[in-house]
Amino acid sequence: MHEVGSALTLQTVRFLWWIPAFPALGVLFHIFLGNRLGKRAVSVVGPAVVGAAFCVSLFAFFQIWSGPPGLVLQQVLWQWLPVGSLDVPFALRVDALSAVMILVVTGVGFLIHVYSVGYMHDDPSYARYFAYLNLFTVAMLVLVMADNLVLLFVGWEGVGLCSYLLIGFWYDNDANASAGKKAFIVNRVGDAAFLVGIFLLLWNLGPGSHSLSFSEIAGRAPELPPGVVTAVALLLFVGATGKSAQLPLYVWLPDAMAGPTPVSALIHAATMVTAGVYMIARLHGLYELAPLALEVVAIVGALTAVFAATIGLVQTDIKKVLAYSTISQLGYMFLAVGVSAFSAGIFHLVTHAFFKALLFLGAGSVIHGMGGEQDIRKMGGLRSWMPVTYGTFLVGTLAIAGVPGLAGFFSKDMILARAFAHSPALWGLGVLGATLTAFYMFRLFFLVFWGECRADAHTRAHIHESPRSMTVPLLALAVLSVVGGYVGLPDFLAWGDRFGAFLAPVLSAAAHGEHHGELGLELMLMAVSVLAAVVGIGVAYRFYVQVPELPEQVARQFRAVYRLLWNKYYVDELYEAVFVRPVVQLAHALWRQFDVAVIDGAVNGAGDAAEEGGRWLRRWQTGNVQHYALSLLVGALLLVGYFLGRG
Repeated sequence: MHEVGSALTLQTVRFLWWIPAFPALGVLFHIFLGNRLGKRAVSVVGPAVVGAAFCVSLFAFFQIWSGPPGLVLQQVLWQWLPVGSLDVPFALRVDALSAVMILVVTGVGFLIHVYSVGYMHDDPSYARYFAYLNLFTVAMLVLVMADNLVLLFVGWEGVGLCSYLLIGFWYDNDANASAGKKAFIVNRVGDAAFLVGIFLLLWNLGPGSHSLSFSEIAGRAPELPPGVVTAVALLLFVGATGKSAQLPLYVWLPDAMAGPTPVSALIHAATMVTAGVYMIARLHGLYELAPLALEVVAIVGALTAVFAATIGLVQTDIKKVLAYSTISQLGYMFLAVGVSAFSAGIFHLVTHAFFKALLFLGAGSVIHGMGGEQDIRKMGGLRSWMPVTYGTFLVGTLAIAGVPGLAGFFSKDMILARAFAHSPALWGLGVLGATLTAFYMFRLFFLVFWGECRADAHTRAHIHESPRSMTVPLLALAVLSVVGGYVGLPDFLAWGDRFGAFLAPVLSAAAHGEHHGELGLELMLMAVSVLAAVVGIGVAYRFYVQVPELPEQVARQFRAVYRLLWNKYYVDELYEAVFVRPVVQLAHALWRQFDVAVIDGAVNGAGDAAEEGGRWLRRWQTGNVQHYALSLLVGALLLVGYFLGRG
């Protein structure tokens, strides 16, 4: 058990590079040999390389676990950017924080790869799919294992590129291609701010050589002017709002459902969207010096949690309900890190990875069994056809609803308790979001698995349980969604918060901010969390099981509110009117005035001039010998006249 405030111990090792290298080898295999050797080889190599990375990650984790408190494993591969005052090595780092992250990325990622073997087996671009999936894993591993901010940014951009490739995987469909472009462009907005934040930080570090390593940033941050620290923290957070789909840059994530369902699971559970939370936890030393920035993070997180939950209330696409729940749950993570409860935020990141991957893969199993149907209004009664999917989906739904005993309860309760200590108003938003979450998730569950099946006769005749390659990962994730929370119990229960204690040496500066309230207060807050889940589930049961006509009556009675939620607060339309359309019109104007008039005009003018010159010269090529002789005579006379004239 590590003690809070332990000094970090650096140990140089030589095996860390294998962790991203294994999936990188998989990428090369799929590109150069995948189509030649066939699907069977791809089915083995794709998951196997991630499984190998998980084994090495497990070895690194146990070295951290069994080593001295605050042990940091580091491997410098080469000097990368020796430019001016910037001297950045290509260095990897595994401490308690990144050890947790690499286990999530490779462990959950491995199960998603195995699931993909069954889900994507009939796709003609099978090898390309696994190449992208392995590449996504590589990029995320680089992000979480980076020893400095520049290398983290490489991984940051890498996951952005991979999300574009995978969301638009079926690119021959315009909607899918547009969704990929939307994700890419929205993320570029946040990434631009992220890059400016890095430059601003480097600019203010003063003379000397800088590696922008996290230890250097933590050590030099107290010397920086408070305004600079706040500006850097806010700029980096803008980048996080794009990558982790927070207000106002969340709009790409629901559209990202255009990609294959296992991709959605990977993006939402184990890779890209968690990058912003990890970045803030990694730079907690910087953020602790910027209380204004932390306050902004907490407020944006809490507002996002409630905002996305309200949209989730009326969604009818099974994947989009889960997409808005991801945005909402990420809001809880940002709320946690915003109130300096960094280990609580990472704890919820881990438990969320378990139950959200389970829910997405469960949704994929439902879609697979329903022959591609995603509208929950056309489902119902699936529990009798798909018992494994039903049971495991129930576990995931209970976990995200915050039912006691499951992983989501412990991590969400920890966040709400820390939020209450910081601000009862933020806690109130968190409780409201938890109630809404329990309602819309059980709305989804009841509409899909309970009641009479509303599918057409043809679909109903073909409903079936998914193959074992898909159900085994569901079972594994269901187990994790139950037991995963027991590593972070409240301090007054059993072994207490072992997860927080493990992270304490890395988050030592922030650990002092994670106040623990009195036992009576903590029990009261826990009771409110349980009550929020019970109320949400009870209302959903009343609406969708006992009185199924009630939702329509309520929607009719509150038509304006329902329409507002159904249209997702018209945010996409607002962005279309304020940003997209003016930019497109500007692009068209530039195309007409500059591309067509200037560039094309210059090129075409040169061509026309050459053509006209040729046409003029052609008059001299008459084929008449007398004309040529006359031309020679005139030329000779002109030359003679010129030289005589010069004297």
